[in-house]
Amino acid sequence: MAVADAVAALHREESARVLATLIRLLGDFDLAEEALQAAYAAALAQWDRDGVPDNPRAWVVRVAQHKALDLRRHRRMAAAKLEGWAAEHPDRVEPEDAEPVPDDLLRLVFTCCHPALALDAQVALTLRTLTGLTTEEIARAFLVPPATMAQRLVRAKRKIAAAGIPYRVPEEHELAERLDGVLAVLYLVFTEGYAATAGSDLLRLDVSSEAVRLARLLRALLPGRHEPVGLLALLLLHDSRRDARVDADGCIVTLEDQDRSRWNASQIAEGLVLVEAALREGPPTPYALQAAIAALHAQAKTAAETDWRQIAALYGVLLRVAPSPVVELNHAVAVAMVDGPARGLMLLDSLEARGELDRFHLLPAARADLLRRLGRRREAAEAYATALTLVGNDAERRFLARRLGELG
Repeated sequence: MAVADAVAALHREESARVLATLIRLLGDFDLAEEALQAAYAAALAQWDRDGVPDNPRAWVVRVAQHKALDLRRHRRMAAAKLEGWAAEHPDRVEPEDAEPVPDDLLRLVFTCCHPALALDAQVALTLRTLTGLTTEEIARAFLVPPATMAQRLVRAKRKIAAAGIPYRVPEEHELAERLDGVLAVLYLVFTEGYAATAGSDLLRLDVSSEAVRLARLLRALLPGRHEPVGLLALLLLHDSRRDARVDADGCIVTLEDQDRSRWNASQIAEGLVLVEAALREGPPTPYALQAAIAALHAQAKTAAETDWRQIAALYGVLLRVAPSPVVELNHAVAVAMVDGPARGLMLLDSLEARGELDRFHLLPAARADLLRRLGRRREAAEAYATALTLVGNDAERRFLARRLGELG
C-alpha cells in the first residue's frame, strides 16, 4: 500500500478515535486537532522513508503528543514548564505500542455533553470532533448560518477549558443530567453516517457504525436505564436497511423500492426485541417511539403491507412527547399515506408558512412528491427546484434532479 493511501486510510477509519485519545491526553480540543494534523504530515514524510509502522495508530498518537509539546513551545510556554508537565503526568504519555482506552470516544461524548454547555453546543461540538464535519456542514444540519455555528463551537471549547471540565465518564449520580445530551449526540452522529449532510456519498458507514458501537457501550454503562435501549433499537433498525439504500451506482433507492431481502435480518431481530423492552420498561421516550415506527417498516414484507395508519398514530404521540418541525414533517408524510396526498399537503403548507424549516431541503422535497402524486406537475417542479438549492449531499441532489427531470 502506498504511504499516501495508508495515511488516508488511517484518517478515514481511525481519526475520531485517535483525536479522542489525544483530547484525553492533552486536555485541549484545539491543540489535539492541530497536533493530529502535524502528525499526519510527519507520517507522510517519515513513512515514505522508513516504511509504515506495525501500529500506525499508536505511532500517530505518540508523534502527535510530541508535536503538541512543540506547539506549546511555539506558543511561548517555558521549556521548564513543559518538562514539569510531562514529569507530573507520566500517565498521560502514551507508549508507542499501547492501545487507546476502549471508551475514549464515550468519554469524549460525556465531556462534550457537560450540563454547563447548552444542548445545541454539546451536540455541535461532538459532531465536529467525532465525525470531522466542517462548521458549514454542522450549521446546515442545525439550520443556522455558519457564523452562528462557529461562535457556538468556539464558546463551547473555551467553556470546557475555563471550567476545567474533566475528561471522563461521570459518576453515577451525575449521569442523569448528561444523558439527554449524550443520547442526542449519538443519534445525530448516526444520522450523519446514515444520510450524510454533504459529500458525494449518501452513507458514511464508518460514522454510523461508530454510533452503533457507542450506543452499545452506553447501554452497558447504564443497565438500569431504558432510554439507551430505545436509542440502540432505533439505530439498529435503521442501520439494517443500509445495504439497500443505494444502488450499484450510488443512487438513492426509496424505501418503497428497496430490495427487502438485503435488509439485515439479525439487526432487525435484535432491534425488535430491544424496542419492546424499551416500551415495556418505562414511559415512551422519543427514541423508543421512533424505534417503534422503524419496527413497523421492518416487519412489513412489502411496501404495500406497511401499517401507515399505526405509523401516523405513533408520529402523533411523538409530536406530543417531543414536538419539533422535523417530526411534524414526518407526521404529515405519514398522514398523506393514510388520508391521501391532499391532506398531507395541507399539513406541509401549514408547516412551511411558519418558516421554521426554510433551510431544510426535505420540506420542499416532500411537498414536491405530494404535488407530483396529485398531478400538479408545474408546482411539483418548482418545489423540486427549491429543494435542489438547499441540498448539500450529491447523492440526494442526483435523486432530486432525476425526479425533476421526470416531470419534463
